[in-house]
Amino acid sequence: MLDLVRLSPRRLFPPGGVELFRHIAVLTELREGEEVLGVACGTGVGLEYFAREYGVVASGVEFDPYMVEQAEAAARDIGLTGRLQFQQGRSDALPYRNAIFDVSMGEIGLANHCDPADAVRELVRVTKPGGFVVLVQLVWKAPVDEERKRVLSEHLGARPLMVVEWKRLLAAAGVEELHTEDWSDAETSFRGGAVKPFPDFAELFTVPEKVGVLRRAWRRWGWRGVMAVMAQEREVHKLLTHERILGLDLLRGRKAADATTERRGGELNEEPESVPASVAAPREEDTSGLPLFGRGGSASSEGSGR
Repeated sequence: MLDLVRLSPRRLFPPGGVELFRHIAVLTELREGEEVLGVACGTGVGLEYFAREYGVVASGVEFDPYMVEQAEAAARDIGLTGRLQFQQGRSDALPYRNAIFDVSMGEIGLANHCDPADAVRELVRVTKPGGFVVLVQLVWKAPVDEERKRVLSEHLGARPLMVVEWKRLLAAAGVEELHTEDWSDAETSFRGGAVKPFPDFAELFTVPEKVGVLRRAWRRWGWRGVMAVMAQEREVHKLLTHERILGLDLLRGRKAADATTERRGGELNEEPESVPASVAAPREEDTSGLPLFGRGGSASSEGSGR
């Protein structure tokens, strides 16, 4: 689903919309000139909003090089290259030195190619002591068997955890003053109406836009790939919206002043705290085919022009 959205000529906010990013700015007390990092930033729509509306200097890291190209082109088009920069990279090996960002944010795809604990530690490492660490993540809202988790995670291109697991990882990495909010779809005091975190493809675009998106999808993946994407999108969207087993949560905290995140020889200078088996996962190298649909599916490589 998110791959199809990313192929749109219209640049769209990630799940949660502009209201979520405006609220992040409030929670992190964004000020002009601050350094902000976005990891798994996609085409950089959220970072562009921060740079334009709050005058920050924003850096984005994205695993998919195609998304990086799109983000860089957009920054050039709107004349924000002086305050926006993007590069391809892994969430668990950020290309920055220690303690340089005032705010570090991990978006939905943060752990789609690595261990969530490693990605969280990297976010904390590059954040200044006292700076803010933010996660915008899909979370399990109900018990789900392991096979179903695997299928849904491969479809979404994300690795949802329970909220308590994300909180545990942040605390273990040295993040304090944790604050969490459920942004799934309910009205709140800071959002006047319900907003779907998992919009239907049919609801997002006009008919001409749908034709354009599907044409670009065909060039990348072929018709069999496009049909597989659409079939999976319909089934998973029904599962997510009707059964309500997955939600969207915002987590925000501050890096402790005494948090130890210094690197020596490419490794952290202390042994990472152990994490539960449900959180830790083997590191994967998955760069082929549809980034949101895992390996080996019928849409993974057919018709790809990459």
